Amino acid sequence: MENRKLMYCLILTLGIFFMDHTVFAQGTDLPLVPRPESIKRGEGVFRFNANTELLFTDAKLGSEAGLFATLIEQLYGFRPVSKTAAASRPNSIYLSLDGNASLGNEGYRLTVSTSEVIIQAKAAAGIFYGLQTLYQLLPAGKVVVAEVPVLEIVDVPRFGWRGMHLDVCRHFFTKQEIFRYLDHLARYKMNRFHWHLTEDQGWRIEIKKYPRLQEVSAWRNGTRIGHYSESPERYDTIRYGGYYSQDDVREVVAYAAQRHIEVIPEIEMPGHALAALAAYPELSCTGGPFETGRTWGVFQDVFCTREETFTFLQDVLTEVCALFPGKYIHIGGDECPKDRWKTCPRCQSRMKELGLADEHALQSWFVQRMEKFVATKGKRIIGWDEILEGGLAPDATVMSWRGYAGGMDAARQGHDVIMAPTAYCYLDYYQSNNPGEPLSIGGYLPIDMVYRFEPVPDALSASEGKYILGTQGNLWTEYIPNFRQVEYMALPRMIALAEVAWSPKAGKDFADFSRRLVSHMKLLDLLKVNYSKAICDVRLESLPLERSQLAVSLSSSYPSGQIRYSMDGKDPDLRSPLYERPIPIGQSAGVKAAMFDGGRRIGSVASQVYRLNRATASKVQLANPPAEEYANGGAFRLVDGVTGPIPWFGSDWLGFSGTDLDATIDLGVAQEIRRVAVDFLEDRGSWIWYPTSVEVSVSQDGRNFTPVGSWTKETAGTVDRWCTIRFPPTAAQYVRIVARNAGVIPDGNAGAGRPAWLFADEIQVE
Repeated sequence: MENRKLMYCLILTLGIFFMDHTVFAQGTDLPLVPRPESIKRGEGVFRFNANTELLFTDAKLGSEAGLFATLIEQLYGFRPVSKTAAASRPNSIYLSLDGNASLGNEGYRLTVSTSEVIIQAKAAAGIFYGLQTLYQLLPAGKVVVAEVPVLEIVDVPRFGWRGMHLDVCRHFFTKQEIFRYLDHLARYKMNRFHWHLTEDQGWRIEIKKYPRLQEVSAWRNGTRIGHYSESPERYDTIRYGGYYSQDDVREVVAYAAQRHIEVIPEIEMPGHALAALAAYPELSCTGGPFETGRTWGVFQDVFCTREETFTFLQDVLTEVCALFPGKYIHIGGDECPKDRWKTCPRCQSRMKELGLADEHALQSWFVQRMEKFVATKGKRIIGWDEILEGGLAPDATVMSWRGYAGGMDAARQGHDVIMAPTAYCYLDYYQSNNPGEPLSIGGYLPIDMVYRFEPVPDALSASEGKYILGTQGNLWTEYIPNFRQVEYMALPRMIALAEVAWSPKAGKDFADFSRRLVSHMKLLDLLKVNYSKAICDVRLESLPLERSQLAVSLSSSYPSGQIRYSMDGKDPDLRSPLYERPIPIGQSAGVKAAMFDGGRRIGSVASQVYRLNRATASKVQLANPPAEEYANGGAFRLVDGVTGPIPWFGSDWLGFSGTDLDATIDLGVAQEIRRVAVDFLEDRGSWIWYPTSVEVSVSQDGRNFTPVGSWTKETAGTVDRWCTIRFPPTAAQYVRIVARNAGVIPDGNAGAGRPAWLFADEIQVE
């Protein structure tokens, strides 16, 4: 009781100090990510040195104190003494479990005075997160005395689910690398690790009852070279693979638990099962033989709905559930082609026996059966949003990846949801459109777009929004062959997502975030993290000036420095022109630009060639709007003088999901034209299909159009990007281009049964 009185008096004294000497601030000069809920600054500093003690009220906090002491030892070379104590004392960091319910299980109060640091929380997780904040406040580098500013932080997370995913199947990462990944999550207060352990290309977890999963499924005889969309296909002949023993798994789970991270294993079913079928072909519809997948994409052979399959999966999950003490098991459920089921006597008999209408209902039954089994182990399932199709299992949690729609449907049905839409959360997408980026699957997700993500759609009511548990970033590794590249793709975008998940929605400010992030990069450098510097890159953006002329705007997310540019083909340097206003482009030309700070170039050189034609900068009307995630500035993108690169970045294309491109260009005045060309993208692995036909018509008044040419796709193979239609010279002011979408993706392809995407990025008129 006396100790409590002493603590109360101390807190009261500190509170009076802050009221008398501080003002509320967001702390923009502090390198804190994610942004705390509130910061009050005081005067003076606490001096942390080798004699500073690390004290804690409860022996249960020994783990948190020990981890922090290790961080200090790595940072400064000395390890603070840590021990239990009934009260704080000068030159100490005092950790106190005080039962403050307002902080929840993960919130904390961090109070720094000139004599001591006090971290209070209701639970150990809050103490851990308070220590992470204190760690970020310490100077990054060897010092004798580390000064921490006097302040008070009260901090509570917005969402309870703050996760990161890692695919270890397409490429395998060692146990030590998983530990380092978990360290990154912990540093930014992320509390879920989604471990993607089984796939077509590899099975990565030891199952003692089925040793061939380790002997066969964990290995593949070669790996595809280059991008999935390239033709002809190329492969190496290197045997590739690996798996985690059950002891490895226990170590990972324990390492994560120390850092207040729950590990969620994913065992894919009924699709993405080729590696398992390579070892146990009798679980398929056809009986095989199969080999572990060497390429990417979606495979037609999936688990059959025969009883032997369920025996196998239940045995597997029995071992998995015993290894993972958390609440959830992820069972996949995504991208399951129905081709084999449609022709499989056993599956058709199963449908008839159960009175199921179609194969989507069969998948729903499959998922619901597995959900009931997992429930007997005291756990709940998570599935990708395809598990909504055919009816959702009663206690299933939906991970919404194909946009917001699946998550919104699930929330409206009263199901928990984790929002992870590709447009904001797929960190395997390119983060810069500069040519030096490592090969990736495609797409474009710069850090500012991650930061703009809002997990709770406005369309949900307040009661529906409560079902959104939070968000997570997903990192698929088809094009990520080593852990250095994992770090490069994850960081710093993971930090932006951590702030989305932790910090209050109010006060979100990307400029403020980037200032804090750039300061925080000093710590990443000290820790030798191979993070992306794309935030330092310059973006080139076309602006319409007048008919057939453009201006180029240069910008960067980097919070300071100067942009310099060149138009002579050479990389810009300190002698190059300083960017002050948009650069006019009156004829085809190339522009290079880079950011400079402190008398040197930072980041890479951005470059773009602008090819002007009669359509450039013209007004364009679209009969069908592009999908929100691929709107990219709207119709002007089609006449901005820029042709998208391959591999493709999402920033250069307009994407239409299941709808046609129907564009009318106003050339401004009637003029003679004889050629129209449109640049389309085909990447079937990403559900992007070339149009089936293209029609061109012209008009003098914008109302009455005359067809002048067309093109129809006659073969099933790939086509050139540019679709060029020539016709006799014709006077026209308006040109209409209609490109027909491929419609529903046919069976046997990635995304079968879903609307095809149509991507276009430039229209030329000559």
